[in-house]
Amino acid sequence: MKYLRFLWSGTFFKNLFMAGVLGVGLIALTLLFLSQFTHHNEYQNVPNLEAVSLEVATAALEREGLRYEVLDSTKFNPNYPPLVVLEHLPEAGAAVKTNRKIYLTVNPSGYRNVSIPNIIQITRRNAASTLKAVGLEIGAISYRDNIGKNMVLEIRFEGKKISPGASVPRTSKIDLVLGNGKR
Repeated sequence: MKYLRFLWSGTFFKNLFMAGVLGVGLIALTLLFLSQFTHHNEYQNVPNLEAVSLEVATAALEREGLRYEVLDSTKFNPNYPPLVVLEHLPEAGAAVKTNRKIYLTVNPSGYRNVSIPNIIQITRRNAASTLKAVGLEIGAISYRDNIGKNMVLEIRFEGKKISPGASVPRTSKIDLVLGNGKR
């Protein structure tokens, strides 16, 4: 009974009113602080950095108040010079906040080297698919007297005989010496 009388007393309503005012005040202060801290509704557009050199791109990002990170690039585009931005995330024109990190994918300074697979004594057709799988191309084809028709007898790169396992730049043209089927 005493408990019910307290719920209808003026002290209870006064304390309830003060707790409500304090709660609303704390929520309002928190929202105001978050709005200022997170720069709510303050956006800027990401500049277009594609086909721009890395030095120019980083200077432009720093001028705009944006951070950047250069990602390792495995795609080499021969249509662009080395160390040029191929793409970036977020994309050009995207609305971002100040101090946002922009991820840059840069054209490497050249193709990475690959190891020549062992294609000696296999057919031209299998050799072509094996070379293509590692990123190499077939260049000139020459024939030599050998009983194995279209069998790879020798591998050449830039006119010199090379052995399997040698390291050459990716997308290089590899010349093959094949058997012509004659003794």
